[in-house]
Amino acid sequence: MDLALAYLDTSGNRLDVCSTEPTTYTEAITTYSLGNKTALSIGAPTNRSPNGRKVTVAAFSDGTITGNGTVAYWAISDTGNSRLIASGFLNASQVVTTPNTFSLAAFDIGIPDAVSE
Repeated sequence: MDLALAYLDTSGNRLDVCSTEPTTYTEAITTYSLGNKTALSIGAPTNRSPNGRKVTVAAFSDGTITGNGTVAYWAISDTGNSRLIASGFLNASQVVTTPNTFSLAAFDIGIPDAVSE
């Protein structure tokens, strides 16, 4: 688990806010992106409650809106290797217009422990 989460920490260098949940790198940074933030601060893996491991994406207030529409999802990419690493939904969708900025509160990305039977 820690290797996957550590990859987010070391290689996740761009967060996009998107109109639709992306499933590919191209969708994340071009097709559905309405804004982005580079130079992310993502913490090292730590314990997750009730189980598993997580990383925390630090809050920021200097994201750049690059299009007009409604954002409902976030996506974190590794631009050096053209990879979509993780995506998820925002707590609330929001209408955005260029050339404004956006902010996000800190949030966690986690992996639960495997269930054994």
